[in-house]
Amino acid sequence: MTFWRIKLSLFLNYFVIAMLLNSVGTVILQVQNTYGVSESSASVLEAFKDLSIALASFLVASYVARIGYKLSMLIALGLVGGACMLMPSMGSFAMTKTLFAVTGISFALIKVSVYATIGIVTSDKKEHASFMNFIESFFMIGILTGYFVFSAFVNDHDKQSTAWLNVYYLCAGIAFAAFFLLVSAPLNESSVKEQVPKPFLEDFADMVKLAAKPLVLIFIVSAFIYVLIEQSIMSWLPTFNSKVLQLPATLSIQMASILAASTALGRFSAGFALRKVNWFYVLVICLIAAAALVLIAIPLAQASGGHTVSGWHDAPLAAFVFPLIGLFIAPIYPAINSVILSSLPARQHGPMSGLIVIFSALGGTTGSIITGNMFQVFGGQTAFYFSLVPITILIVCLYFFNRIQKKTDSVLTFNASATH
Repeated sequence: MTFWRIKLSLFLNYFVIAMLLNSVGTVILQVQNTYGVSESSASVLEAFKDLSIALASFLVASYVARIGYKLSMLIALGLVGGACMLMPSMGSFAMTKTLFAVTGISFALIKVSVYATIGIVTSDKKEHASFMNFIESFFMIGILTGYFVFSAFVNDHDKQSTAWLNVYYLCAGIAFAAFFLLVSAPLNESSVKEQVPKPFLEDFADMVKLAAKPLVLIFIVSAFIYVLIEQSIMSWLPTFNSKVLQLPATLSIQMASILAASTALGRFSAGFALRKVNWFYVLVICLIAAAALVLIAIPLAQASGGHTVSGWHDAPLAAFVFPLIGLFIAPIYPAINSVILSSLPARQHGPMSGLIVIFSALGGTTGSIITGNMFQVFGGQTAFYFSLVPITILIVCLYFFNRIQKKTDSVLTFNASATH
C-alpha cells in the first residue's frame, strides 16, 4: 500500500477527465437550449476537445519525461479545476469551447503521465496489467457517472436555465481533490528522468515515414472511420433522444448512458471472442450487426412519437435499442490498435501511438461536425441513417487491412527464418 495516495489520485484523475471529455454530447444539447446555438455551431465543441488532444499529444508527449510525470499531472489538474470554476460565472458558448480545449490538453498530459506512472507504482507485469485494467475501467465508470451527474443539474421546466453549469463546481472539487492528494504523495521518478526524448523534428519525421507504409496507411483510414462513427453517435445521442424521440432533456442525457454501458460490455465480451476467432471475422460480423441495428432502430424511432414521456418506464423502445450499437462497434478500435502495434517492431510503437491519437481525434471531430450539419439540414433520423455509409467503408478498409497485414506477417516470418 506504499503508493495508495498516488494510485487513488490516478483514479480521480481519470474519473474527472472521463466525466468532462465525454460530457460533450450532453453539452451539445444544453448549449442549443441555453444559448440558442444551432446544431452545426454546437458540433464544433468536438473539434475543440479532439484537436487539442491531438495537438497536445503531438507536441508534449515526448517532453513529459523532462517536465516530470507528477508535475505534468498537477498542471493538468490545475488547468481543469480552474476552467471548471470559471464555467458557471463566465457561462457562454465561448467559455464552453475554452473548457473543452483545456480539458483536451489536460487529458493528453494526464494520459501520457498516468501510463508512465503505472510502471513506477507497480512491481511486476501482472500487477501492471491488473492496475492498467482498473484504471481503464474507472475511465468508463467516469463516463457512466457523468451522464447521471450532469442530468441531475438540468432543469427540464426551463430549457434556457443555466443551473446545469453548477455541475462544474463539483467537477472542480474532484480535480482539486486529486491535485492535493497528488501533491502530498511522494513519487520517485529517478528511473525515468534519464530518458532523453527525441527532438520535435525527429519525432515528426518518424511519424511521416511510418504513415507512408501501406499497412499503416490503411490502418489510419480504418481508425479515422471508426472514431468518426463512434463519436458521431456518442456526441449526438442526447440530442437525438431529445429532438427525435421527444424525451425530456434530463432523460435524454441519462438514457445515453446505455451506449457507454453497452460499449463497456462489448469490449469485455470481445476479449473472450478474440481469443478463439480471427479478429477480422469478429469485426466484420460486429459491423454487419451494427448496420442491422441501425436499420431496425431508426424505423422504431419514426414510429415512437405521439405520447408524453416522463421516465425510463414509458420511454420508447428506440431509446433502448439504438444505444445497443455500442455492443457491436466497441471491439473494433482496441482490436485494430492491437493488430497494428503487434505488426510493428517495438521501436516504432512510439510514433505509431502518436498517429493513433492524432487520426482518432481528427475522426471524432469530423464525425461530430458532419452529424451536426446533417441534424440541422436533414433531421436526426437521416443523420443517424448516414452512419451506414462509414460502416460500409470500414468493412472494405478492414478487408484490405487484413490482406496487407497477412502479407506483412508472412514477410517477417520468412525473414526471421532466413536469419537462423
